Amino acid sequence: MHVGVHINRFDHPEGGGALRDELAAAGAAAEAAGVSWLSVMDHYFQMEFNGGAEAPMLEAYTTLGYLAARTSTVRLGALVTGVTYRHPGLLAKIATTLDVLSGGRATLGIGAAWYDREHHGLGVPYPPLAERFERLEETLRICLQMWDAENNGPFEGRYYQLAETLCVPPPVSSPRPEILVGGGGEKKTLRLVARYADACNLFATTPEEVAHKLDVLRRHCDDAGRDYDTVRKTVTYSGEPATVGDVDGFTSDISGYTKLGIDTVILAPRTGTTSPWMETFVAPAVRRLAELD
Repeated sequence: MHVGVHINRFDHPEGGGALRDELAAAGAAAEAAGVSWLSVMDHYFQMEFNGGAEAPMLEAYTTLGYLAARTSTVRLGALVTGVTYRHPGLLAKIATTLDVLSGGRATLGIGAAWYDREHHGLGVPYPPLAERFERLEETLRICLQMWDAENNGPFEGRYYQLAETLCVPPPVSSPRPEILVGGGGEKKTLRLVARYADACNLFATTPEEVAHKLDVLRRHCDDAGRDYDTVRKTVTYSGEPATVGDVDGFTSDISGYTKLGIDTVILAPRTGTTSPWMETFVAPAVRRLAELD
């Protein structure tokens, strides 16, 4: 089981001017610790549980581009991009740019979006839930078409119409950047994982709940004629042991997931200074998870 880190707060005690150096330090600390995945939130406003809309929040792909320049091995992505935030063609181009400039380390993390306040606050259309899922499926199809060098033709969907699906230069990743669909919705989200994605992301609620979600995913894969084992399984862990630096508590919490085929556990600390936490907690946690294997 690999370890990832999800940077989700930008409230550095020294203010916004310190974020540049802190992010660079976080990238260096992640790679020194043996972290395989580094992600940021993709939101306009900060989450209510992280201080609310008035708390600091950086734009995701600008931040990932900076991290790409300050790292060399860790995989990079947003966890996750709301489908409503950017036009699909532009999103595919942005993800491609990240992939090219990072040397093939980009993952396109995407979901159906849910944070209505940020949409209304900045005047971004926020369609009903059913439509957002329909737009998500069209967006996945558009990204796959734009990453298919043999198909630069038009795309005609219900919500999106593209005259040309050119994407030059193409991605560095072979055959294309990884697609991760976030969420555990059993009827729609996990069906989209089975049909279009390379990876899924679930919340580490309990091993029993995650096992159930993976069983649902397996059934969707069977229906789609997809090999379930080709889907990379990830979980996001935001439990108290990670926040307080209790490696023993974290190891105990996560041990129940080790037999579920989870590839990566992504730690989500609620701190604006991630780099020292990586050195004191993440590096030992990486070693402990290796022992569990």
